[in-house]
Amino acid sequence: MTAVTPTYAVKDYKSDLKPIWCPGCGDFSVLSSLTKAFAELQRAPETCAVVSGIGCSSRIPAYTNVYGFHGVHGRSLTAAAGLKLARPDLTVVVTGGDGDGFSIGGNHFLHACRRNVDMTYIVMDNQVYGMTKGQASPTTAPDWCSSKLTPEGTGISAIQPLQLALACGANFVARGFSGDPNHVAKLIVEAVNHPGFSFLQILSPCVTFRTEQRGWKDVVQKDKIAAATSNVAEALAILAEDDGVATGILYAGKRAPFQPNNKASSDLDRIERKFVA
Repeated sequence: MTAVTPTYAVKDYKSDLKPIWCPGCGDFSVLSSLTKAFAELQRAPETCAVVSGIGCSSRIPAYTNVYGFHGVHGRSLTAAAGLKLARPDLTVVVTGGDGDGFSIGGNHFLHACRRNVDMTYIVMDNQVYGMTKGQASPTTAPDWCSSKLTPEGTGISAIQPLQLALACGANFVARGFSGDPNHVAKLIVEAVNHPGFSFLQILSPCVTFRTEQRGWKDVVQKDKIAAATSNVAEALAILAEDDGVATGILYAGKRAPFQPNNKASSDLDRIERKFVA
């Protein structure tokens, strides 16, 4: 039996622009994982869209050869949801960072989880604002004191993205590590294929402002949370023992994606007749 040659290769999803992240940034690997995932999914480039907000990781749409939208700070999920609801035939992926997604975009994240629109949200979490030179972010530990703005630490508890996504209704929740791009690509494929709102937290080191994160490669526990469950209580129990560096698929829910009735006619004459009547 003759093997079927894939129609699209990884290179078909890459643009000609060269990424300008700091050497060693984990976002290089996430970009590679994303293009590998698209090739694995075999979705035509013109049927895919990558949407982002503001930040280092939010530059990703420019480096891909699919439809892209670089929006304003914290609003990527709203733009992506509108796109997906208007064009349900598109594969919509959102990329961003912990600052963009959980600070100014935090409220949108909560409602994106509960609305359960069929799209995938990839957050590259380095626990710092890298593009604006090293401020503490919502996921920064309270005792991190290497920033000049918080020399004694923030004293504020860090949010827990997986717990937050699960509590707010995300239909797929997982964590990966940029140092294992093949595993991240696999997680992206699983997330895109799963119906509803999928959330991926990717530990992506900032080697410029969080040099200690170079050590993540020695402590990350691959697939420790790989026993995916569709039971929220079971998933929360797993997270009760979570140390923040375990990777894998935590939760795969069964909720049907939100999709409004788009059968209403857009015929201008019909709309005008309603006003005349």
